[in-house]
Order: sequence, then structure tokens, then C-alpha cells
Amino acid sequence: MSNDSKVLLVTGGSRGIGAAIVRLAAAQGWKVCFSFANDHQAAEALVRQLGAEGHEALSVHGDVADPTFPARLFDHAESNFGPVLGVVNNAGITGPIGLFKDATLETLRRTLDVNLMGTMMMSQEAIRRWERSGTKGRIVNLSSIAATLGAPGEYVHYAASKAGVDAFTIGLGKEVAAKGIRVNAVAPGTAYTDIHAAAGEPDRPARVVARVPAGRIAQPEEIAEGVVWLLSDQAS
Repeated sequence: MSNDSKVLLVTGGSRGIGAAIVRLAAAQGWKVCFSFANDHQAAEALVRQLGAEGHEALSVHGDVADPTFPARLFDHAESNFGPVLGVVNNAGITGPIGLFKDATLETLRRTLDVNLMGTMMMSQEAIRRWERSGTKGRIVNLSSIAATLGAPGEYVHYAASKAGVDAFTIGLGKEVAAKGIRVNAVAPGTAYTDIHAAAGEPDRPARVVARVPAGRIAQPEEIAEGVVWLLSDQAS
């Protein structure tokens, strides 16, 4: 596969695990177009950093829960870099930490819209384009260990959204495998990212580390390794 054909979309790519994926993919020869929802400064800094290192990257502001966004993100990447080969559905939110009975309807809907609907709409856009062009594309969805543990007392609704991502990944993977399109997911445990602060508990990693058999919390770069490998020819 030539570098010219390695164009990657990453949602939620300005910070945390998303930014680690963007950096590693760029270092491995991908041209990366990533989306971000709020942090313009982080997105611009990442694009500048990668450009200074000789890599090609673009950022696009947008909301993955917006039904018009997938086509806009694809169009922007294709007009600048060429046909897209890979998609990483990384954008995700938890909503505030707390008991499920206290979660607002707005939190429930927003979490499902971003984590599950956003992943499905991006994937649908990818599959439609790849089937038209005969592209053997690759999708990697970011799930979570919460999908199997349930996240009681913290964010059961988030766990439910990620369980949906798991079921979606399995079903879509089987549906398109014969066409050479690969659909996989990576389900990280707790990692050092801003998602904990956004949920209202920036020190959560220190609180939950005792639950982790290895006795430590993951770094975003460790998660990125699995994601970028699944995008590669080595994961064929």
C-alpha cells in the first residue's frame, strides 16, 4: 500500500486517545484528517506539531452527532488528501459521574447520540463510499471495558452506549467482511485522559487503579498501538 493511498479519518482527534492515534498513524505514513468538537487550540497545535515533523494532517470542527457531519468530514479529507482508506470512531463522552437514577434525559440522549449514533453514522458513510468505489476499507471503533463491567455508580448509560458499539461492530463486521472491509473495536480500560475531568472527577484514575490487575492506569499511546495495528495490512 503506497503512502498516497493511506488516508485516515479520526473523530475526536485533538486530545487524549484520539490525539495519540493521530500522532502514531501520522508517524506510520497515514495522511490524517481528524475532527474535534470544542478545543480549537489543541487541534491547531496538533496540526502544527505534525506539520513540523513532516506529516500531513488536517482538523475539522464538528459534532459527530450531527447527521450532516460524516459527509462533510469525508468530503474535506478527500478534497485535500484523496480517497479515505481508514476510519477511527473515537469521539466519545460519559456525561457526569453519578448514579443512573440521577442522570438527566439530556445526558442519556447526548451520550447515545455521540457514542453510538455518531459511530454508526460515520460507519454508514464509509461503507456506502467504499462499496461504490470497491475500496477495502478499515474501521476501528473505540469501545470501553465499561461495556462488560457496566460502570455501576459512575456512568451506566455510558457503559450501555459502549455495549451498543460492541454489538454494532460485530454485526457490521460480519455484514461487510466478504467485500474486504474490516470492522473492529478496541475496548480500553481506564486511561489518563481528559474524559475524567469532563465527567467531574479529574482524579478518578487514582481512585480506580486498585481495581486494575496490572496495578497501573494506561497511557493513551498504549491504546493507540492497538488501534493503528488494526488499521494496518498486518491485521488483514
